Amino acid sequence: MGRKATMADVAREAGVSPATVDRVLNGRGGVDTDKEARVLAAARRLRLDRALAVRPHRMLRVAVLIQAPRNPFHAALRTGLDTAARVYADLNIQFLVHHIDPNDPKSIAAIVARQTTETDGLIVTLPDEPRIMEAVGTAAATRPVVTLATDLPTSGRAAYVGPNDRRAGRVAGDLMGLFLRPQGGRVLLIAGRRDILGHRSREDGFRQILAERHPGIDVAPTAENGEDGERAGRIVLEALSADHAIRGIYHMSAGAQPVAAALRRLGRTASTAFVTHELTPDRRDLLRERAISAVIDQQPELEARIALETMARLLGRLDGAAESVETGFAIHMPENA
Repeated sequence: MGRKATMADVAREAGVSPATVDRVLNGRGGVDTDKEARVLAAARRLRLDRALAVRPHRMLRVAVLIQAPRNPFHAALRTGLDTAARVYADLNIQFLVHHIDPNDPKSIAAIVARQTTETDGLIVTLPDEPRIMEAVGTAAATRPVVTLATDLPTSGRAAYVGPNDRRAGRVAGDLMGLFLRPQGGRVLLIAGRRDILGHRSREDGFRQILAERHPGIDVAPTAENGEDGERAGRIVLEALSADHAIRGIYHMSAGAQPVAAALRRLGRTASTAFVTHELTPDRRDLLRERAISAVIDQQPELEARIALETMARLLGRLDGAAESVETGFAIHMPENA
């Protein structure tokens, strides 16, 4: 049997004094965050049993910027963050959720700037509008920033956790092409905001696969609903009333219920292919009713947990490399809803 690790071993591994190790492992405080993280990481690598139950002395604060829970996708993100925060309560990291209005970039930039001075890191799901990008870039220069679900790749962020949205858009386009065979037709696209990179990437992938594999399908100009679900329903009513060639809807934002209600009102539920994202409870019900043809789900609760773990690694509270993580997605249809 090998020799058990001692505090002296931990001190050598972490590059600190035995007294510093003693202060950290016995919760006496007075050790800066970097040294504390190195001591705990070294103790866990060396399997010093007592380190496994040690709660870091200093609480770290992380700001989380997502939309309000009236957007079902962001409600699922919040659920995932809350669950993960409970699981990792021993890391002594406080996650402070701030709800943002994606249509108010000035306010978002101000929140980012304020949280940069008040917290140790940020997890954000934001549009890539210039004022927001500038604020996030300033934050990323001094503390870790993790982008969640949609990326800000030129902001200096430390990591991105989320799907390959271009690939998800291609999957949506291929499904639409199969649904509309052999006649083809026109498809209405509804994005939340086109300054959300995830939505632009989905649209690009969708158009790309249709051009490559389904040339009989024409895509109408993209409509934006500003992440307003009721507006999505109004867009469908107006577009399908004016253009009877529309046989499909690709919907990337809030408002599945209003869209389905508009199709029912027009008597177009059975004759219109409706493809959307995120298997929220209301969308699962609509799938089972066959009011939605297919849902591409990126598992937001899992994404949120991975983002929290990534931030904890960046802050030295979990072992392992803090890298971007491309999460997968699944296709759900009425028979597996």
